[in-house]
Amino acid sequence: MNRIEKTFAILKERNEKAFIPYIMAGDGGLDSLQEKIVFLEKAGATAVEIGIPFSDPVADGPTIQRAGFRALKEGTTLRGVLSVLAEIRPIVSIPLIIMTYVNPVLAYGMGAFITDAKKAGVDGCIIPDLPIEEEDLIAPILKDSGIELIRLVTLTSPPERMKEIARRGKGFLYAVTVTGITGVRSDFQNELGEYLKRVKSVSNKPVLAGFGISTPEHVREMSQYCDGVIVGSKIIELFEQGDLEGIEELIKAAKSFQSV
Repeated sequence: MNRIEKTFAILKERNEKAFIPYIMAGDGGLDSLQEKIVFLEKAGATAVEIGIPFSDPVADGPTIQRAGFRALKEGTTLRGVLSVLAEIRPIVSIPLIIMTYVNPVLAYGMGAFITDAKKAGVDGCIIPDLPIEEEDLIAPILKDSGIELIRLVTLTSPPERMKEIARRGKGFLYAVTVTGITGVRSDFQNELGEYLKRVKSVSNKPVLAGFGISTPEHVREMSQYCDGVIVGSKIIELFEQGDLEGIEELIKAAKSFQSV
C-alpha cells in the first residue's frame, strides 16, 4: 500500500471522513508552497492536492484559473514544483497528490515526469483531461512507480462507464458534484445524494466529493453520502485573504463528522 491507501485504511478504522484541500503551486511564489502544505497537515488535512498551473485549464473555474495565471507569472513550472516537493517530502507525512493536465506531462516527457514525481514523493496524480480510453499512456508506468492515478466520475457518467472507472486502480475515486467547472457554489442539485450513493455502490475504494464545496455545511452535507471531500476554490480564496481559521473550520467540519 502507498500512503494514500494507508491513510484511508486508518480513517476507516477511526470512522473518520477525509478532507483534501487543493492549492495552486506557485500562487504567491513557489517559496510559499512548503508553508501552505505544512500548515494544512498540522490543521488535519488528510492529503494535499497540488495544482500545476497550465495555460488552458479546462476543468478549472475562475478562482483556480486566476491562481494558475498568477503562478505562471511567477515562472512556476512542473519541473520546479517537483523540485520543491522533493525538499518538502522529508518533513511532511501526509499524501501529496499532483493535479495536472496531459500537455504538461507530455512536454516534460512521460518517463522523466514519473521518475521525478517518484523522487519527489508524489503519491497520486489527477489528470482530468485523460479519458480512460487513453490512460494506458501513463497508468501502467504510474502503477509500477507506486503512484496512484486518481480517476474521476461525474453526474453525467453513464452507469456502465461509472462501473468501469470505479473498478480501476486503488487510492480513491473522485466524484465530481456539479456539471461544469470548479468554483464556489451556494447550493447543489437535489439528486446529488442519490448520485453519491450510486458511486459508492459501484466502488470498492473510498469516494470523495469535489467541485463547488465551500462551507462547513457543504462539507457535512457531502460527508453523509461519501468518504470525504475535496475543496479547492474556497481554500485558494481563504489563503489569499489570510483567513487560516476559515480553512481550519472547513477541515474540522469533516474531521468531526462521524459515520452512522
